[in-house]
Amino acid sequence: MTGRFAPTPSGRMHIGNITAMLAAWLDARGAGSADSDARGRMLLRIEDIDTPRVLPDADRWIMDDLDWLGLDWEGEPVYQSRRLDLYEQALRALEDAGPALVYPCFCSRADIRAASAPQEGDGFQIYPGTCRRLLRDHPDTVRDRLARGDRHSLRIAMPEPSSIVTFVDRVFGPQAYDLAREIGDSVIRRSDGLFAYQFVVTVDDLVTGVDSIVRGRDLLRSTALQTYIRDRLIASGFGNVPADCESSPSPSHPAYTHIPLIDNAAGRRLAKRERSLDMGALRARGVTAEQVIGYCAWLLRLIDDPEPRTAADLLPTFRAHGWTALRANPADRALDPDAPTTPSWLAEALRA
Repeated sequence: MTGRFAPTPSGRMHIGNITAMLAAWLDARGAGSADSDARGRMLLRIEDIDTPRVLPDADRWIMDDLDWLGLDWEGEPVYQSRRLDLYEQALRALEDAGPALVYPCFCSRADIRAASAPQEGDGFQIYPGTCRRLLRDHPDTVRDRLARGDRHSLRIAMPEPSSIVTFVDRVFGPQAYDLAREIGDSVIRRSDGLFAYQFVVTVDDLVTGVDSIVRGRDLLRSTALQTYIRDRLIASGFGNVPADCESSPSPSHPAYTHIPLIDNAAGRRLAKRERSLDMGALRARGVTAEQVIGYCAWLLRLIDDPEPRTAADLLPTFRAHGWTALRANPADRALDPDAPTTPSWLAEALRA
């Protein structure tokens, strides 16, 4: 099994990030039977493709915190910002795969908001297909606008008639998404020239042989889109592997585990701007790695009480029980300083 850490270097990691990192580490390192010494591989990918969001030195802080927590990985970290040639190759493969699979979109965000029906739930906005219809009905207009240099993004078209993507999540169970109605044509290269997150992570996971992915449940819908992009890449024959990769691409789809989100006391998802809960602030307070790991393991329902543990301590339990307890209680977690289960070190940080 090959798993991956995939942090964005936009700030210091916090309890929510670390919970996801611990879950991914256990998933990979815990591969094998309880009486086996075998363990899966863990890769580290620094997702710095969105350069305006990157904070100098954040990658170094992330690696230092992972090392401090005992969450190790193989080899050198992969930086998305250094793999632009690979993403260009993947884009060309899609463009060559068939007519109008990838098409230019001249719409601004305001245009899309004005033309889209409001969505419920996670606020996801489905593209109304304006420029897809423009290319179909007025191809000369599109050619003229491209020749004029009009600013545009590139979108990948969902199949017509629509099809359903299904997968089984190891915590949330069977999932099904209608590509046209629930996903919509999605940007794979932004109008500022930067490759889109959904595209590059799919390429990265494919070429590095990642076959088990653990992340927050807010990315369940993204899994459907990435499954579709992955299928289109494989169908196009894309398979160039950079020299620094340690394995060949696998055409099979990864196993997915989506975990509950960690919210603050107000019920909002933890953000990196909440400095009192980031690893730098907690370490400065004298909080130990074992205290952090134990609390995150309790959030994942791997242990009954939020007592200090090392990551290695958790491997036998994880190998024996996996995600069974988390499946039984997959609701988002709230960090409440007044809850009787909240350790004193965390309650103090929450009140800071």
